[in-house]
Amino acid sequence: MINLYNAQIESLSIHRVGNKSRNENIFLSAAPYQLNDEITPLIKEYFLKPFREKEENYYKFNHETDLEFNELYNLANAIFDNPENIHEASKKITTLLFEQSAHPHIKSGEVYVVYFENAQLDNEKLPAIGIFKSELKHDFLQFQEKGSILEMIVQQGINLQKLDKGALIFNKQRAEGYKILSIDSNKYDTKYWLENFLGVDVMADENYYTKKYLKFCQNFAKDVVLPAEDKKEEVMFMNRSMDYFAKNDDFEESNFLNSVIDNPDLVPEFQNYKTEKAPKYKIEDLTTFPIANKAVTDARKKLKNVINLDTNIQIKMDFVNAESADKFVEKGWDEEKQMYYYLVYFNKEEKS
Repeated sequence: MINLYNAQIESLSIHRVGNKSRNENIFLSAAPYQLNDEITPLIKEYFLKPFREKEENYYKFNHETDLEFNELYNLANAIFDNPENIHEASKKITTLLFEQSAHPHIKSGEVYVVYFENAQLDNEKLPAIGIFKSELKHDFLQFQEKGSILEMIVQQGINLQKLDKGALIFNKQRAEGYKILSIDSNKYDTKYWLENFLGVDVMADENYYTKKYLKFCQNFAKDVVLPAEDKKEEVMFMNRSMDYFAKNDDFEESNFLNSVIDNPDLVPEFQNYKTEKAPKYKIEDLTTFPIANKAVTDARKKLKNVINLDTNIQIKMDFVNAESADKFVEKGWDEEKQMYYYLVYFNKEEKS
């Protein structure tokens, strides 16, 4: 889990890359940018806010032959070993990005290379390297007094509320390729940023496995539980699944199945579904792993725990108290009206 509020910018280098296919050039600043008290908080928020708001999907440097052949990995090593030389390294980083900017769709833009101190990852304060790129320019109005008239002047600049691309390289797990977070707001050229430039691969840690397994469970509920049972049981399966992940430190598949599947006929269905779908979620041989609480919280926010009825009524289940739906909600069939019904038990109505 990250905490970037106390991170401090120690160094900032700004360069510009064009698109090689359009014969646009590269501009490398001769010296680091001299920060001041006015711009530092603005630019820090511009760089780091997207990472605080995004799910923590970690990457690591990778290379098909050997990690030592990844150029950006070697530059990160050099920076962490000698932070005072980051500006020269930033020129090499920007040149690497320029060399990958040959596709016509890739936009020109400013490149920022930042050295941070006191970035917090997993309750540990660490230095980090930030590589950011601004691409899209937006129109804005400036006003100028001219005699007795206030004139409007149209200018262009970047939107400080939206970072186009960014990567944070934390000085942790160096031998494995570091722990890296990435932001890419413009999805049309993700391969260019993640694969061609950064040269990263997904880090398969507890956060990754927790998210992947929960997503697999969600699709099992939709594809198997819903057709075999009903919407209530689909929601209840995910209720119980979330409950299991929230209350346990470690995942164990047989224990999980005993806890969340009421209908024993669905156990072999689960195993068959996993055999068929596991490669898609990269959980083929996954039966035990530590549970990442942050990933459970993020997944819970995304899940739809609502039963929508054709009578314009919604029943919302609570993932925090999963057992409540089992105890206090019943489904039945009314012969006279020839309609299904839900019976809900309660002591009193809560104030909204």
